[in-house]
Amino acid sequence: MLTGYQEDLAYIHDVGFGAFSTQSAPGLLEILHQKGINNGLVVDLGCGSGIWAKALTQAGYDVLGIDISDAFIDLARKKAPKANFQKASFLRVTLPKCDAVTSIGECLNYQFDEHGLVEIQELFARIYTSLKPGGVFIFDIAEPGYVRGMNPQKTYSQGQDWAILLEKTEDKITNHLTRKMTIFRKVDNFYHRSEEIHHVQLYKASEVATELRKIGFKVKMIRGYGDFRFSQIQVGFIATKA
Repeated sequence: MLTGYQEDLAYIHDVGFGAFSTQSAPGLLEILHQKGINNGLVVDLGCGSGIWAKALTQAGYDVLGIDISDAFIDLARKKAPKANFQKASFLRVTLPKCDAVTSIGECLNYQFDEHGLVEIQELFARIYTSLKPGGVFIFDIAEPGYVRGMNPQKTYSQGQDWAILLEKTEDKITNHLTRKMTIFRKVDNFYHRSEEIHHVQLYKASEVATELRKIGFKVKMIRGYGDFRFSQIQVGFIATKA
């Protein structure tokens, strides 16, 4: 098991890149309501800093957030005090009986536990078992084609008290993406420098949909949550238990 999203990167992800969860929340709530799920327990796999968990509790849902990062769990408990959180791998955690499961922001792609479609299918089966009849599994993934062109994609982002240098390389044969980050975060009067390398397995949406249907889910692929639209390489899923 690899660790990821240590304290500095977890903080930066929350304050600098939390817009995905914030802007997704209204559309996600709309999907739950359309499925007749207006209350009950929602399990959020890869809950991050708790932005979506907070929106759920404010809407009257019970929430169990799961994340492998201690730093994320600490932030989430502060942001969404009405929710419950557990540090665990979503591949190993015991899932309770619930009304919905979500996994927002390409969480299933991340290789903090090395896995492929076989392990993903096992996860889908456990989610299907944990869902009540009519329950729904909502999530999104990243597909191959993340890095375009011959050269690694290098980007630079900064905020008031942080900066991050990101280099991405994609193996077109194995569909494996490597994200190398050099992180700077201002603490008091000094900048703390750290590095993280994240390994991401990119999946084709058609293959994921096939695995879901094998389990018994009714599957709908989407290109956004409500008015919030995904990037070109992202695909969302609404998988409903019959």
